[in-house]
Amino acid sequence: MRHRTVSGRIRYTSCKPGMEGQERGREWFAFTHHADGSTIMRARCEIEEPEPTILRDIIYHIAPGMVPQHLHVHLTLGDQFLGSGWLRHDPVAGIIECESFGPAIGRVSQRRVIGSAFDGFGTHPVVGDGYLSKIMDVATGLHRRTLRVFLPSADHRGAEPPLIAEVSIALEYVGDEERTVGAGTFACRHFRFVDDEGDGMGGKTHPPYDIWVTADDDAVLVCGAVDGYMMNRYELVELNR
Repeated sequence: MRHRTVSGRIRYTSCKPGMEGQERGREWFAFTHHADGSTIMRARCEIEEPEPTILRDIIYHIAPGMVPQHLHVHLTLGDQFLGSGWLRHDPVAGIIECESFGPAIGRVSQRRVIGSAFDGFGTHPVVGDGYLSKIMDVATGLHRRTLRVFLPSADHRGAEPPLIAEVSIALEYVGDEERTVGAGTFACRHFRFVDDEGDGMGGKTHPPYDIWVTADDDAVLVCGAVDGYMMNRYELVELNR
C-alpha cells in the first residue's frame, strides 16, 4: 500500500472550578495520507461535559493543496440520533452542496454558490483544527490571517443537525515551542484562533483558542487550551505513525 497512516487519541479535560483536571471527553483520530497528496481525516469524539453528551463521527477528504472536497458527519446528542449529513465542495463550479437528515429538520438538500475559494471545512474534532493550521505560511514569520470556513454547524460544540454554515475567524501564528504531553515531547508550532472577525461564531463569540501542533507536515494537534466560558484543555496521549 502506498498510503501512510497517522493515528492517535486526545484527552479532553476541564479546568472549571471544582473540575480541574477531570476528563470530560476524548477523541480518536486517523489521517490517511495518499501518494497523490490527498488526505482523509477520520475522527470519533465523545463529549461528556457539559450535558447533553455528544458522540460525533467525521470523515473528511482533502485534495492536494489543502483543497476541501467532502465531509461526512454523524451526530448523537444525549444518546439520541441528532442528524447526519454530507457536504461536497465543487471548486470548479464554486459551490457547496449538502444532503442532511435529522428528526428535527427532516430531509434537507442545500446548494450554495460560494464563488471564491475558502480555507477549509470546520469539522469540530480538535485534530481538524490542528490540521487546518497547515494553510498558514509559517515561512513569512509571525502573522495573522482571516480564515473563511464552512461548517456543518456554527454551534461551538457542533451540537446541531448538519447544515451549511459560514464563519470568518482569525488564526495567528504565535511562534515555535517544545511541548511535553502524555504521548511524548514534540517540537511544535503555536497558533491561536481569535473570534473577532464579525458577529461571532454562530452568533456567539468563541473564546480565544490556543493550539500547539507538530512542526512537520503531519500537523498533529499536541495540546490545546480555551478559557472564557468553556475552560477546556486538550492533550495528545497516544500517537502512532
